[in-house]
Amino acid sequence: MMGLRDVVALDDPVGESLRGRHGHLARRLGRAVTYLPGVATFSAVSAEADSEEWGDLARLLGPGEFADMFSCPAMPPSDWEPVFVLEGRQMIWTGDGRPDVSRGELDPAVVQLGAGSMPGMLGLVERTRPGPFWPRTHELGTYLGIRDGDTLVAMAGERLRPPGWTEISAVCTAPEARGRGHAARLVHALVARIVGRGERPFLHVAEANTGAIALYERLGFETRKHVTFRGFRTP
Repeated sequence: MMGLRDVVALDDPVGESLRGRHGHLARRLGRAVTYLPGVATFSAVSAEADSEEWGDLARLLGPGEFADMFSCPAMPPSDWEPVFVLEGRQMIWTGDGRPDVSRGELDPAVVQLGAGSMPGMLGLVERTRPGPFWPRTHELGTYLGIRDGDTLVAMAGERLRPPGWTEISAVCTAPEARGRGHAARLVHALVARIVGRGERPFLHVAEANTGAIALYERLGFETRKHVTFRGFRTP
């Protein structure tokens, strides 16, 4: 099993991703950075950002625009309008041994999703609301799904990519397909792929989603820390 090296990268997963492996999907101004429109609304500034850095982010996004600051501990100036606050936790995979990569990759029910699957992916997200997901979000990493006939009924994918880590996200199942183990199969398949690349899986979950937390714990994830997600609107 991989050690806990580079765990500090998880303290700023958005910034570490945008300044690293997601650099091709980033917009920057000074030290402020955000994703391209349609990919994600996550933005990042340094943990002790000053007014100049917040000003750069405001200019980068434009007036009256949404800034999803994810788990960034820095607070913006008072003229930034609060939009939401959500308590959650960050969990890392600490499963014993190496997952069965071949089983995760060869599960016949699990299919890889791409641009051609977007109508079904967006439709499933609209029904289940697993979190932020936009028309270009699939460009962040691999997305996997399970279909019932021609209908996509479950999916999960890769989102943030700080050094040495890959976040599992957008885990969702249509109401009529729940209770069949789809989420567990998809998360297992993603864990197998991530570990097979020599990386370590992690994820974020809302504190109130006790069912998902219990599932992730059964799949080998442990809580690293509790976080507060915040969003603001630029002045």
